[in-house]
Amino acid sequence: MSEIENVGVQSFIDAIKYDEKGLVPAVIQDANDGTILMVGYMNPQSLEMTLEKGMVTFWSRSRQKFWTKGETSGNFLQVVEIYTDCDSDTILVKAEPKGPTCHTGKRSCFSWKVQQK
Repeated sequence: MSEIENVGVQSFIDAIKYDEKGLVPAVIQDANDGTILMVGYMNPQSLEMTLEKGMVTFWSRSRQKFWTKGETSGNFLQVVEIYTDCDSDTILVKAEPKGPTCHTGKRSCFSWKVQQK
């Protein structure tokens, strides 16, 4: 038996619990191999835009505007599947990256690892 519960788009949107700034973290994972590519923040409108366009769209906290990942670089993140966690306060987007995800040119924003003794 699968532990995944499929819900309708509106039910999904309505279930999300946003923080006091109206944002929810969105973890972006490579749909093909599971690599964590980046984390961004979505508000209700950017989540709806992501669902409608099929391209990951965030709310930029620093610029105070919507941005679709890849709009300037061409390195888009095409949505494959979207999940929420059991508390509905974090989103997981499985996506197919169209080029490097990180602004540094690396495949993932998570490419620095602490060297433990």
